[in-house]
Amino acid sequence: MNKYRIRFNKSRGMEGRGTVDHVWRVFENDKEYLFKHVKINVVSESEQEGGDWNIICHGELNIDRETSTAVINPCQALTQLPKEQSLLVKD
Repeated sequence: MNKYRIRFNKSRGMEGRGTVDHVWRVFENDKEYLFKHVKINVVSESEQEGGDWNIICHGELNIDRETSTAVINPCQALTQLPKEQSLLVKD
């Protein structure tokens, strides 16, 4: 399971920083991606890092290159566990 930090792309449209439509920076561990859209399907929270704020979450990143969308889903391994072993199910 990877940690993701999502941040607004303040330098969008500049050389090497995507088009003006690439408004999201998504960090997967230490690797950065630029996206036009982000969909988060896991629990998320905010954190401050230096002077910037991030949305953080844990899961798996799926990339829809056609729409430039980052989709963060629960890890397949965790969703495949029996109910009594799953960390994602509350009774």
